[in-house]
Amino acid sequence: MNRLWQLMEETPMWKAGSAPGNVLLSLLLAFVLGQVLAWVYRLTHNRPPRARSLAQSLVLITVAVALVMAVVTNNVFIAVGLMGAFAIIRFRHALENTRDIAFLLWALVVGMAAGSHRYATAVVGTALLSLIAFYLSISKFGNHRPHDGFLRFSLRGPLGPDHPALELLRRFCKNFTLCSAQNTDLGDWVEYVYRLVVRNAARNKEFLSELKRVEGVEDIRLIIG
Repeated sequence: MNRLWQLMEETPMWKAGSAPGNVLLSLLLAFVLGQVLAWVYRLTHNRPPRARSLAQSLVLITVAVALVMAVVTNNVFIAVGLMGAFAIIRFRHALENTRDIAFLLWALVVGMAAGSHRYATAVVGTALLSLIAFYLSISKFGNHRPHDGFLRFSLRGPLGPDHPALELLRRFCKNFTLCSAQNTDLGDWVEYVYRLVVRNAARNKEFLSELKRVEGVEDIRLIIG
């Protein structure tokens, strides 16, 4: 494995030179890896119309950065000048989210690795980041499923400890706390507000349906999130 890594890696960029063969190999590798990056973005993105434009940009950015690295290989002054030129560039279209920024950073790093002849680093890094992107997409990592909320309903008559409404709360909720109980203008009607944590958000409709069938319970409102 170490031998294979050494064969794939070239000398550091400031000693490698800019032979046409090396430059062509770097650009071809950047093009291939840029397409891999773009396909990973498309396959793990949930908004295809917007994804097409950025996917193409990722390929172009990867190759462009590799070309920049080839240009500045032997001249640190040119590198500083190009960095100054990049500083005045502004994106005319706002990025959709921080995930898009991560893919742009990925394209920049891969382009830098390919352009500086760090071929093994570029290939292995792309493969590893692709696996991570697929894992995050398939596992839906970071998705928030709200289970906390408030339940508000009006009840005619007393709410004793054995009332059917409380039995439903014990059945469908992990815990619940009475926030307020206020008399309404309708005589013996009382409005109750509970803060609760439901056991399974997918059963909220069933919970509300059964609560509506409880005699004396009206004006039910459940707010989750």
